[in-house]
Amino acid sequence: MRLHPSRTLLCVIDVQERLLAAMPTATVLVSRAMRLAQAALLLNVKSVLTEQYPKGLGSTPGMLAEKLPPALAKMSFSCCGSEEFNRSVDPTIETVVLCGLETHVCIAQTAIDLLGRGLGVFIVVDAVASRYAIDHETALQRLQSQGAILTTSEAVLFEWCGSAEHQYFQAIRTLVK
Repeated sequence: MRLHPSRTLLCVIDVQERLLAAMPTATVLVSRAMRLAQAALLLNVKSVLTEQYPKGLGSTPGMLAEKLPPALAKMSFSCCGSEEFNRSVDPTIETVVLCGLETHVCIAQTAIDLLGRGLGVFIVVDAVASRYAIDHETALQRLQSQGAILTTSEAVLFEWCGSAEHQYFQAIRTLVK
């Protein structure tokens, strides 16, 4: 299964201040999510940003939020529990790229629900995290066994680009340096 910009939704899930504070890989995660968001803007990939209970968990860091549409607040762990989110998954979408927090909770439940709808789901392993490594690793194994595709942010960017002849190839290349 390939990623095509016009048929992909980038979903940035719950990259929020209070959650980030508990993540051992927070800095890397935010930089990889930024990379994905910037590429999505450049390549016209539809994107969505969610925030889990923002009153209690805070908001998305400004530098990331400014690259994405306004955040959709949610209470359900799966993004699919939000009607606003479900409206963003229009009939043209075939694949969803997931990044954010936490791998074993909101990422996993969203991925499982999207797979159940017959969508291709890509988990960006360098842009997802959990507080504890065992939760993160176990969730990735579970998701892969259920049909999710594990990938990296750099792989997503170059797959969206498709060729060194793409008009934005140099800009994409700059994002990964």
